[in-house]
Amino acid sequence: MIEVQGPTAASGSLPVFGAKNSVLKLMAATLLAVGRSTITNVPEIHDVTVMAELLRRLGCEVSYRPAEHEVTIDVPQELGHQADYDLVRAMRASISVLGPLMARCDRAEVALPGGDAIGTRGLDMHRAGLEAMGAQLSIERGFLRASAEGGLVGASYRLGYPSVGATENLMTAATTARGVTVLENVAREPEIVDIGRMLQEMGARIEGLGTTTLTIEGVPSLSPVTHRTVPDRIVAGTWAFAAAVTGGRVEIVGAEPEHLSVVLDKLRSAGCVIDTADGRFVVSGPERPRAINVSTLPYPGFPTDLQPFVVALNAVAEGSGIITENVFEARWGFTAELERLGARVHLDGHHARVDGVPARELSGAPVEAMDIRAGAALVIAGMAAEGVTEVSGVEHIDRGYEHFVEHLENAGVRVQRRIARGWN
Repeated sequence: MIEVQGPTAASGSLPVFGAKNSVLKLMAATLLAVGRSTITNVPEIHDVTVMAELLRRLGCEVSYRPAEHEVTIDVPQELGHQADYDLVRAMRASISVLGPLMARCDRAEVALPGGDAIGTRGLDMHRAGLEAMGAQLSIERGFLRASAEGGLVGASYRLGYPSVGATENLMTAATTARGVTVLENVAREPEIVDIGRMLQEMGARIEGLGTTTLTIEGVPSLSPVTHRTVPDRIVAGTWAFAAAVTGGRVEIVGAEPEHLSVVLDKLRSAGCVIDTADGRFVVSGPERPRAINVSTLPYPGFPTDLQPFVVALNAVAEGSGIITENVFEARWGFTAELERLGARVHLDGHHARVDGVPARELSGAPVEAMDIRAGAALVIAGMAAEGVTEVSGVEHIDRGYEHFVEHLENAGVRVQRRIARGWN
């Protein structure tokens, strides 16, 4: 568990490495090219280890060097095509091998995914898009089974929602499909652009990255590359909220501030002073933040992954703030844990009203992390509260943050890992 002794502010330099939501998909995309690909700026997180094992089971040789923030993947001519449940259940990003396997093998068997308990994330658009490209799909014994006799064929498909996962799978599948594929209403996240740029470096013909429409002209084959992962905007946002909630001052190094423009505007509204420059920005939190209203939306809107931090900020803010969750309907589960600290949260469907109280009225308590971002938000709330907050379930935090506790300690936060007390 993680133990926080509050109140304690974050003040110092905090690093940002490659994006979790990009690197796992970049690793899957290396399946498209026979030979050795290298991905740099790789975060040292548990999910990279899981993806590395999944690729090994598909026949790849994988060398993950955490200290060097680098992973090398040797992809064989003959690939396996089944992603097993024990790995997929632990990490939803495993579904991202579906598109590359269809492109390389014309078939795939991927266990239905698990991951964080934050809401329904179905595979309907993955299926419909691949079916439009000539694949046949079914669900049997817990596996999504797909095949395309004779290979995939370019098609036009409009996503019903700009799903990141569906965009990734359909984009990778289309890279070697015969003809031209046009995907409309696609996701535009920086991580999508990052994957698309790596595919272009591999020889894919993709137009429209960063827009709502992708046009992909299939090529016979792709080549291995070396690619640097885009910085993790969610980690950068986490550090920014750590300063905003606790009244600290942090320099965030290795980020791309333009990927967080909406978030930084909201933090300014809360009373933060923010100075930006290439690859870094400084966030100075106010003595007490002002409550803000936020609606989560696909990029370039406010990211759902930073929604828990808005709840934590509003919990100690002056006034009341309304937060609307438009992406994952079950993301409110952690608010009950936040209320254990004394937060005042009122839920109404996909809306939450948070009535702020002075931080001194929050008191430390044992709480449990239910997903990656909720866990980090609970730690930050504990930084603002009086007394000791013990956060269990920290394996979730380890899935998305490199050396989370150590970085906060280096920024002056009174925080440490401890072995959870059990029953005798």
